[in-house]
Amino acid sequence: MKRLYTVICILVILLGFGFYQEKQPHKISTNHIPTVGILQLTEHPALDAIHAGIIAGLKQSGYTPGKNINIDFQNAEGDQGNLKTMSSKFATENVDLSIGITTPSAQVLANTVKNTPLILGAITDPKSAGLVKSNEHPGGLVTGVSDFPPMKEELELIKKIMPNLHTLGVIYTSSDDSATSQYHQFVALCKKEHVNVKGYSISNTNDLNQVATQMVQNVDAVYVPNDNTVASAIQTLVNVANTKNVPVFPTASTVVKQGALATIGLNQYKLGVQTGKMATKVLKGANPATMPIEKLAHGDLAINLAQAKRLGIKIPDSLIKEAKRNGVIYK
Repeated sequence: MKRLYTVICILVILLGFGFYQEKQPHKISTNHIPTVGILQLTEHPALDAIHAGIIAGLKQSGYTPGKNINIDFQNAEGDQGNLKTMSSKFATENVDLSIGITTPSAQVLANTVKNTPLILGAITDPKSAGLVKSNEHPGGLVTGVSDFPPMKEELELIKKIMPNLHTLGVIYTSSDDSATSQYHQFVALCKKEHVNVKGYSISNTNDLNQVATQMVQNVDAVYVPNDNTVASAIQTLVNVANTKNVPVFPTASTVVKQGALATIGLNQYKLGVQTGKMATKVLKGANPATMPIEKLAHGDLAINLAQAKRLGIKIPDSLIKEAKRNGVIYK
């Protein structure tokens, strides 16, 4: 009986130790050069800026690629199958940490690389995307940075530039969880602010030309949420909108540079730097479960004066002064 009791005690201790180990933060040995897998959905100026910022954030925190950290960067080129294959590659090579740029990338990584930390590189709403238990208390191996835009300020900007606005169109990709969530929140905001809004959704970039052509016949301006599918084909949207002199208001300043009119958007490079610094904390032993999703405190005003001239829209002097002081102007 005494022997049985001893065996039971040992089993309890071992099980308890195993449970304890499972809950511990992921730590990297000081003698080990860590490998970080970065998965990006597609090539696009905004996403490329996030990637560049991540590398800069790692360097600023003491990790230099090729010296004391290995970076495995993969670009899925907009293909869902590639996302799965590349995530499986990270799992097979046992990366110490992975970073997902865009919600689809992060979702596939979360479902594939399950035993090491995942840092979200500018994911609009991690909770709605099913990536964390809550944005304040992630509760697992996933944390990161949100690029949720300052929608209220962006709507105020649209109203300042277009005081006679009657109908505002919103275009988004129906299969993108973050874009869809943001669309519904923006619609609610417009109703609260007494702005008439019409929504238009696409399944992929092949739909964009047709849907945009229909949309610009019925709206005075277009708002684009954080939507990588639309952003990757923004020139198509801008070209269609130009046929009816309809301005496009995005959430990223890089899209303003490509022909949209204006935004108070989050700086994608700064978001990347913040992501890289969070990744460093986790590599050094911080527990993702207790690290709240971070955000940038302020957006930057970006205005495309050449596009304003093309559309015959007068930008208020006060906005131009503000952009010169704290933002960016594209001429």
